Amino acid sequence: MKIVKRQKLNEVVALQIKRHILDQGLRPGDRLPTEQEMADRFGVSRMSVREATKALGFLGIICAAPRRGLTVGEVDMGRISEYVGFHLAINDYPKLALLETRIVIEVGALPHVIRQMEADPAIYTRLNDLNQRLRECKNCEDRIELDIAFHRELLEASGLTPLVAFNDLLQIFFNRFRQSLLEAAWEEGIQSHQKLIDALRDGKLDTAANLLRQQLGYHRAML
Repeated sequence: MKIVKRQKLNEVVALQIKRHILDQGLRPGDRLPTEQEMADRFGVSRMSVREATKALGFLGIICAAPRRGLTVGEVDMGRISEYVGFHLAINDYPKLALLETRIVIEVGALPHVIRQMEADPAIYTRLNDLNQRLRECKNCEDRIELDIAFHRELLEASGLTPLVAFNDLLQIFFNRFRQSLLEAAWEEGIQSHQKLIDALRDGKLDTAANLLRQQLGYHRAML
Protein backbone atom coordinates (compact mmCIF):
# COMPACT_ATOMS: atom_id res chain seq x y z
CA MET A 1 0.00 0.00 0.00
CA LYS A 2 1.28 3.44 -0.99
CA ILE A 3 1.26 6.69 0.95
CA VAL A 4 -1.54 8.83 -0.47
CA LYS A 5 -1.53 12.54 -1.27
CA ARG A 6 -3.77 14.89 0.68
CA GLN A 7 -6.21 15.56 -2.13
CA LYS A 8 -9.70 14.06 -1.88
CA LEU A 9 -8.28 11.81 0.80
CA ASN A 10 -11.34 9.68 1.40
CA GLU A 11 -11.66 8.89 -2.34
CA VAL A 12 -7.95 8.08 -2.70
CA VAL A 13 -7.99 5.95 0.43
CA ALA A 14 -11.06 4.09 -0.87
CA LEU A 15 -9.18 3.40 -4.11
CA GLN A 16 -6.18 2.09 -2.18
CA ILE A 17 -8.40 -0.20 -0.13
CA LYS A 18 -10.00 -1.62 -3.27
CA ARG A 19 -6.55 -2.16 -4.79
CA HIS A 20 -5.45 -3.95 -1.63
CA ILE A 21 -8.46 -6.27 -1.85
CA LEU A 22 -7.69 -7.07 -5.49
CA ASP A 23 -3.91 -7.37 -5.05
CA GLN A 24 -4.30 -9.74 -2.11
CA GLY A 25 -7.02 -11.77 -3.83
CA LEU A 26 -9.33 -11.30 -0.87
CA ARG A 27 -12.81 -12.77 -0.89
CA PRO A 28 -16.03 -11.91 1.00
CA GLY A 29 -15.49 -12.52 4.70
CA ASP A 30 -11.70 -12.07 4.61
CA ARG A 31 -10.26 -9.67 7.18
CA LEU A 32 -8.86 -6.27 6.32
CA PRO A 33 -6.31 -4.21 8.27
CA THR A 34 -7.75 -2.11 11.07
CA GLU A 35 -8.56 1.57 10.54
CA GLN A 36 -5.44 2.52 12.49
CA GLU A 37 -3.22 0.15 10.49
CA MET A 38 -4.52 1.58 7.23
CA ALA A 39 -4.11 5.15 8.51
CA ASP A 40 -0.47 4.38 9.36
CA ARG A 41 0.22 2.74 6.00
CA PHE A 42 -1.44 5.48 3.95
CA GLY A 43 -0.06 8.33 6.02
CA VAL A 44 -3.52 9.81 6.63
CA SER A 45 -5.77 10.36 9.61
CA ARG A 46 -7.97 7.63 10.97
CA MET A 47 -10.94 9.87 10.17
CA SER A 48 -10.05 9.81 6.45
CA VAL A 49 -9.90 6.02 6.57
CA ARG A 50 -13.25 5.89 8.36
CA GLU A 51 -14.88 8.09 5.70
CA ALA A 52 -13.51 5.81 2.99
CA THR A 53 -14.66 2.62 4.70
CA LYS A 54 -18.13 4.07 5.25
CA ALA A 55 -18.43 4.89 1.55
CA LEU A 56 -17.27 1.40 0.59
CA GLY A 57 -19.55 -0.08 3.22
CA PHE A 58 -22.56 1.64 1.67
CA LEU A 59 -21.93 -0.32 -1.55
CA GLY A 60 -21.31 -3.53 0.37
CA ILE A 61 -17.61 -3.69 -0.52
CA ILE A 62 -16.62 -3.58 3.15
CA CYS A 63 -18.40 -4.83 6.27
CA ALA A 64 -17.74 -3.54 9.78
CA ALA A 65 -18.85 -5.64 12.74
CA PRO A 66 -18.18 -5.44 16.50
CA ARG A 67 -15.27 -7.62 17.62
CA ARG A 68 -14.70 -8.78 14.05
CA GLY A 69 -13.44 -5.50 12.59
CA LEU A 70 -13.35 -4.79 8.88
CA THR A 71 -13.92 -7.57 6.38
CA VAL A 72 -14.54 -7.81 2.64
CA GLY A 73 -18.28 -7.73 1.97
CA GLU A 74 -20.69 -8.80 -0.73
CA VAL A 75 -21.21 -6.00 -3.25
CA ASP A 76 -24.81 -4.77 -3.31
CA MET A 77 -25.54 -4.75 -7.05
CA GLY A 78 -29.02 -3.35 -6.49
CA ARG A 79 -27.58 -0.30 -4.77
CA ILE A 80 -24.92 0.11 -7.46
CA SER A 81 -27.62 -0.13 -10.12
CA GLU A 82 -29.57 2.64 -8.41
CA TYR A 83 -26.60 5.00 -8.44
CA VAL A 84 -25.46 4.15 -11.97
CA GLY A 85 -28.99 4.90 -13.16
CA PHE A 86 -29.07 8.18 -11.22
CA HIS A 87 -25.72 9.19 -12.69
CA LEU A 88 -27.01 8.54 -16.21
CA ALA A 89 -30.23 10.42 -15.49
CA ILE A 90 -28.66 13.66 -14.26
CA ASN A 91 -25.84 13.84 -16.80
CA ASP A 92 -26.77 15.07 -20.25
CA TYR A 93 -25.02 12.41 -22.31
CA PRO A 94 -25.42 12.78 -26.09
CA LYS A 95 -28.15 10.56 -27.49
CA LEU A 96 -25.68 8.84 -29.80
CA ALA A 97 -23.50 7.88 -26.80
CA LEU A 98 -26.52 6.36 -25.05
CA LEU A 99 -27.49 4.47 -28.19
CA GLU A 100 -24.00 3.08 -28.79
CA THR A 101 -23.70 2.09 -25.13
CA ARG A 102 -26.97 0.23 -25.32
CA ILE A 103 -25.91 -1.59 -28.49
CA VAL A 104 -22.62 -2.70 -26.90
CA ILE A 105 -24.33 -3.95 -23.74
CA GLU A 106 -27.32 -5.73 -25.29
CA VAL A 107 -25.55 -7.28 -28.29
CA GLY A 108 -22.71 -8.35 -26.01
CA ALA A 109 -25.18 -10.15 -23.76
CA LEU A 110 -26.65 -12.31 -26.53
CA PRO A 111 -24.13 -15.22 -26.45
CA HIS A 112 -24.89 -15.61 -22.75
CA VAL A 113 -28.64 -15.45 -23.37
CA ILE A 114 -28.32 -18.32 -25.86
CA ARG A 115 -26.45 -20.46 -23.32
CA GLN A 116 -28.94 -19.69 -20.57
CA MET A 117 -31.89 -20.35 -22.86
CA GLU A 118 -30.50 -23.77 -23.80
CA ALA A 119 -30.50 -24.70 -20.12
CA ASP A 120 -33.79 -22.99 -19.25
CA PRO A 121 -36.51 -22.93 -21.96
CA ALA A 122 -38.66 -20.78 -19.63
CA ILE A 123 -36.54 -17.80 -20.71
CA TYR A 124 -37.91 -18.08 -24.23
CA THR A 125 -41.44 -18.39 -22.83
CA ARG A 126 -41.08 -15.20 -20.77
CA LEU A 127 -39.71 -13.21 -23.71
CA ASN A 128 -42.37 -14.62 -26.02
CA ASP A 129 -45.14 -13.75 -23.56
CA LEU A 130 -43.90 -10.15 -23.28
CA ASN A 131 -43.82 -9.85 -27.06
CA GLN A 132 -47.33 -11.26 -27.28
CA ARG A 133 -48.53 -8.65 -24.80
CA LEU A 134 -46.85 -6.02 -26.98
CA ARG A 135 -48.69 -7.42 -30.01
CA GLU A 136 -52.03 -7.11 -28.25
CA CYS A 137 -51.37 -3.67 -26.73
CA LYS A 138 -52.99 -0.65 -28.43
CA ASN A 139 -51.86 2.15 -26.12
CA CYS A 140 -48.52 3.69 -27.13
CA GLU A 141 -47.39 4.53 -23.59
CA ASP A 142 -48.14 0.97 -22.47
CA ARG A 143 -46.23 -0.34 -25.47
CA ILE A 144 -43.19 1.66 -24.44
CA GLU A 145 -43.33 0.19 -20.92
CA LEU A 146 -43.69 -3.33 -22.32
CA ASP A 147 -40.78 -2.72 -24.69
CA ILE A 148 -38.64 -1.67 -21.71
CA ALA A 149 -39.73 -4.83 -19.87
CA PHE A 150 -38.82 -6.98 -22.90
CA HIS A 151 -35.29 -5.60 -23.13
CA ARG A 152 -34.79 -5.79 -19.35
CA GLU A 153 -35.80 -9.44 -19.49
CA LEU A 154 -33.33 -9.94 -22.34
CA LEU A 155 -30.49 -8.50 -20.26
CA GLU A 156 -31.43 -10.46 -17.16
CA ALA A 157 -31.65 -13.65 -19.24
CA SER A 158 -27.89 -13.41 -19.80
CA GLY A 159 -27.36 -14.55 -16.21
CA LEU A 160 -24.65 -11.88 -15.86
CA THR A 161 -25.52 -10.30 -12.54
CA PRO A 162 -23.28 -7.21 -13.01
CA LEU A 163 -25.38 -6.23 -16.04
CA VAL A 164 -28.19 -5.46 -13.64
CA ALA A 165 -26.25 -2.29 -12.86
CA PHE A 166 -27.01 -1.09 -16.38
CA ASN A 167 -30.71 -1.93 -16.36
CA ASP A 168 -31.63 1.68 -15.60
CA LEU A 169 -29.89 2.68 -18.82
CA LEU A 170 -32.96 1.31 -20.60
CA GLN A 171 -35.30 3.65 -18.73
CA ILE A 172 -33.00 6.63 -19.36
CA PHE A 173 -32.73 5.67 -23.03
CA PHE A 174 -36.47 5.31 -23.51
CA ASN A 175 -37.08 8.64 -21.77
CA ARG A 176 -34.59 10.43 -24.03
CA PHE A 177 -35.92 8.76 -27.20
CA ARG A 178 -39.61 8.90 -26.30
CA GLN A 179 -40.60 11.02 -29.30
CA SER A 180 -39.05 8.64 -31.80
CA LEU A 181 -40.72 5.75 -29.98
CA LEU A 182 -44.10 7.43 -30.26
CA GLU A 183 -43.52 7.58 -34.02
CA ALA A 184 -42.12 4.05 -34.29
CA ALA A 185 -43.46 1.33 -36.60
CA TRP A 186 -44.49 -0.93 -33.76
CA GLU A 187 -45.70 -3.86 -35.85
CA GLU A 188 -42.30 -4.13 -37.52
CA GLY A 189 -40.60 -3.91 -34.14
CA ILE A 190 -42.75 -6.68 -32.68
CA GLN A 191 -42.01 -8.91 -35.67
CA SER A 192 -38.30 -8.18 -35.21
CA HIS A 193 -38.57 -9.11 -31.51
CA GLN A 194 -40.09 -12.44 -32.51
CA LYS A 195 -37.35 -13.17 -35.03
CA LEU A 196 -34.77 -12.22 -32.40
CA ILE A 197 -35.99 -14.57 -29.69
CA ASP A 198 -36.56 -17.37 -32.21
CA ALA A 199 -32.95 -16.96 -33.39
CA LEU A 200 -31.74 -17.05 -29.77
CA ARG A 201 -33.75 -20.21 -29.13
CA ASP A 202 -32.24 -21.81 -32.24
CA GLY A 203 -28.69 -20.80 -31.24
CA LYS A 204 -28.24 -18.46 -34.24
CA LEU A 205 -26.05 -15.80 -32.65
CA ASP A 206 -25.11 -13.87 -35.80
CA THR A 207 -28.73 -13.64 -36.88
CA ALA A 208 -29.83 -12.49 -33.42
CA ALA A 209 -27.05 -9.91 -33.19
CA ASN A 210 -27.86 -8.46 -36.63
CA LEU A 211 -31.55 -8.26 -35.78
CA LEU A 212 -30.86 -6.44 -32.53
CA ARG A 213 -28.46 -4.01 -34.20
CA GLN A 214 -31.11 -3.27 -36.82
CA GLN A 215 -33.75 -2.71 -34.13
CA LEU A 216 -31.58 -0.28 -32.21
CA GLY A 217 -30.22 1.28 -35.40
CA TYR A 218 -33.69 2.65 -36.09
CA HIS A 219 -33.04 5.28 -33.42
CA ARG A 220 -29.84 6.45 -35.14
CA ALA A 221 -31.89 7.71 -38.06
CA MET A 222 -33.98 9.78 -35.65
CA LEU A 223 -31.01 11.71 -34.20
